[in-house]
Amino acid sequence: MKARFLWRAHRARLLDQAMELSLIRRHTRPGDLACDVGANKGSYLYWMARWARRVVAFEPQPGLAAYLQSLAAALPLRNVTVEQKGVSARSGVLTLYMPSVNSPEASLEPIDGAQKIEVPVVSLDDYFAAGERLAMLKVDVEGHELGVFKGAERILTEDRPVLLFECEQRHLREGSVFDCFRHLEARGYRGWFIHGRALKPVAEFDLAVHQNQTGERFWRSPDYSNNFFFEPV
Repeated sequence: MKARFLWRAHRARLLDQAMELSLIRRHTRPGDLACDVGANKGSYLYWMARWARRVVAFEPQPGLAAYLQSLAAALPLRNVTVEQKGVSARSGVLTLYMPSVNSPEASLEPIDGAQKIEVPVVSLDDYFAAGERLAMLKVDVEGHELGVFKGAERILTEDRPVLLFECEQRHLREGSVFDCFRHLEARGYRGWFIHGRALKPVAEFDLAVHQNQTGERFWRSPDYSNNFFFEPV
């Protein structure tokens, strides 16, 4: 289990999420508090744990949360706390939609035909005490990004963390990815989208080009971009 986890983490660092992880590395200091929302199988979590003082990981799928807790104990990653919870605008209980067991596409947004379970959720403002100062926030929640950011109003305005998040139009039943961008810009953030190994201003992001859904495996297109980097101005 440990060997496969480490292989996956190094593949992410060198290949699959090389640009994303280089941005996290560049903007994380040894004394920082970091947060991984939607940790899944922990490819980001491993590196965040190496670069930050403390990392809190949220993963609402029971099987994946247990997997991450076991790995954190076995490696060990003593500075990691794994919470079997989702993150949303308010704390409480919500429905999690899982297309399959331990799915990378599980979401708090409705998915037709998916298995449904009730999960505890928390807002980041409720979870982190004022004054803890969150420095790095990574978010991968399959369409629920705006909910996460709405529940982090104090953190965004006071702590001013750097943000790395996935945002895709295909996961949204209503609204647009631009709603998320505007929400962050209104709070004093400026953003870029990751285009291969390049960063481009979010003002140049075009849904018709950068998230074109034509073809069977449209997400493999060289132009397809779904990861965004925002920092406080």
